[in-house]
Amino acid sequence: MRNKTVLALPPVVSGHGSARRIRRLSRSELPVDTVDLARYLIGKTLVHDSAEGRMSGRIVETEAYVVGDAAAHSFRGRTPRNRSLFMERGHAYVYFIYGMWYCLNVSGEVEGVGAGVLLRALEPVEGVDLMLSRRPRSRLSKLASGPGSLATALGVDRGLDGVDLCGSSPLWLGSPLKNRGRVEIGTSVRIGITKEAHRLLRFYERGNDSVSGGLGMRS
Repeated sequence: MRNKTVLALPPVVSGHGSARRIRRLSRSELPVDTVDLARYLIGKTLVHDSAEGRMSGRIVETEAYVVGDAAAHSFRGRTPRNRSLFMERGHAYVYFIYGMWYCLNVSGEVEGVGAGVLLRALEPVEGVDLMLSRRPRSRLSKLASGPGSLATALGVDRGLDGVDLCGSSPLWLGSPLKNRGRVEIGTSVRIGITKEAHRLLRFYERGNDSVSGGLGMRS
């Protein structure tokens, strides 16, 4: 089951200059509510200023994991592994899954409340060659499509767990790119979970080829 929302977001300007005009988002701009945050992040930018160079992309797919959600890592309370989910909204929670993938989340809510937004897919903008060096057999549209692919392409690992995505860290959230038209946001059930699988907590940019899943999951 899928619903849709239409938002007006500025369009992408091709070339590296567009990424340099991105400004860091302040925490005050981020909605406190986790569902609102997941929707808000569609069309915003994720930037990693790594030692090798800058990589960035438009966020085109998210999933919300809310307070009291049995599918959330925070459901059973704070642990050393998930402590970043309990930080004030706008911090990175990075975990390792299936013995091979890192996944990046943005903490939601207020300090001490466990909830977050899983970043599922990016549309690559800058540092494509660096991303390809980490995922050499990937098509451009699928370079950062899916949470594990996103983290791999951008070089995100547990060393970035807990960093402030609204602060001066090398991994940060940025404003939308310039010159983008209206973006239609779809809503669906979350992917690959068994608990509370009926909830419409996945958000994505309709028609964007970088969104994960089959055609039916991005239309």
